Amino acid sequence: MKPKGLLIAVVLLAVLGGLVWWSNKSQADKAKTPADAPVKLLSTPGDQFQEVKIRKVTGEVLGLKLENGKWRMTAPQPLPADQDAAGSMVSALVNLNADKVIEEKATDLKPYGLDVPTLDVQIVRKDGKTDHLLIGDDTLNGSGAYAKLANDAKVVTVGTTTKTSLDKRPDDLRDKRLLTFDSDKLSRVELAAKGPAIEFGKNGQNEWQMVKPRPLRADGSAVDVLVTKLKDAKMDLSETDANKKFAAAAKVATVTATDAGGTQTIDVRRDKDKNVFAKSSAVDGIYKINADLADALEKSVDDFRNKKLFDFGFSDPSKVEVQGKGYTKAGDKWTANGKTMDNSTVQNLIDKLRDLAATKFAEKGGGEPIVVASVVSNSGKRTEKVSISRQGTQYFAQRDGEPSIYELDAKIVEDLQKAAADVKEAAPEQTKKK
Repeated sequence: MKPKGLLIAVVLLAVLGGLVWWSNKSQADKAKTPADAPVKLLSTPGDQFQEVKIRKVTGEVLGLKLENGKWRMTAPQPLPADQDAAGSMVSALVNLNADKVIEEKATDLKPYGLDVPTLDVQIVRKDGKTDHLLIGDDTLNGSGAYAKLANDAKVVTVGTTTKTSLDKRPDDLRDKRLLTFDSDKLSRVELAAKGPAIEFGKNGQNEWQMVKPRPLRADGSAVDVLVTKLKDAKMDLSETDANKKFAAAAKVATVTATDAGGTQTIDVRRDKDKNVFAKSSAVDGIYKINADLADALEKSVDDFRNKKLFDFGFSDPSKVEVQGKGYTKAGDKWTANGKTMDNSTVQNLIDKLRDLAATKFAEKGGGEPIVVASVVSNSGKRTEKVSISRQGTQYFAQRDGEPSIYELDAKIVEDLQKAAADVKEAAPEQTKKK
């Protein structure tokens, strides 16, 4: 081999050997440096949490404890907790991983803000064991915060969301509901607002009915909206002078709700600036609340009455009769006097009966009946009959066995009459060719 070629080969061999050495060293260094590898900090399942205590750098202490399956605040004072907020805090601690390791054996915690931690978190498990987590300063790039276990010298970082999930104020964790009744077990609601007092109760089909000022069919959807507004009424803790303003405000309504656990009452008032305040028997104190509750309470009896003439709703009727012509459902077909009827025309008639609704309630009706209709539904358990009469240009309707008089729009009656006249037999089936 020529000397020049030999020299080139030696140089290439040296470079190749250097590259191999550098590669091996780099891999070894990576194996020794777990800085970017996720590190398990806490491995306690969520269902094993019994108590969480958080001491802030300011000295403020927040405490949560699980009692009878529900979280309750223990510090800074005993209060019912917002279950969603408490659950979110616990979730931040369940199976918590560090983003990366900063220092394996830290001897000086001050650079990380861990000598006097921003958050000192203690977790008590159901088996009595404890976990102790310290969270310090934010990282320089703001993407996380320094953290460590109290009994471990390793300093790591955790995500910003972990820190913000734990760094809460007492007001963030307390239950802000003014009424705590169970909507599913609510049996009675009493509303004293404008006009006569109104009372709602559940009937045998678990449907809302008006009990006072007299027995009347209630609009279940309207009552449900009222119940939802009551359930969603929450404290506005930013108002510091609620007591004084409540005392000077005008009364809007008083509502009493009764469930299996007892009765709760709320008194709602509105001041001259349209601010709304409330006092509830379920919690101590007087609070500012959202104005939409006051709007929902300023209702009259007619606002809660059921204006629909039929209650069958979207359940399938099994029998319909209009002006003496009856239609019975057999399987998926409608029949009349042994003849198969056109399903679409019968369905159109049913839709018109379902849509019958009053424009308002009348003190008295009059005139001769022009339409009598009945519907059997709910597997034969519900039978409803309605009679419609006309006096001049006005139309009135009454349900069988009820004193209420419903005033109807002329067009809705005309549409019903047309639908009844349009019901026809089904077209004969075409004979299949052989």
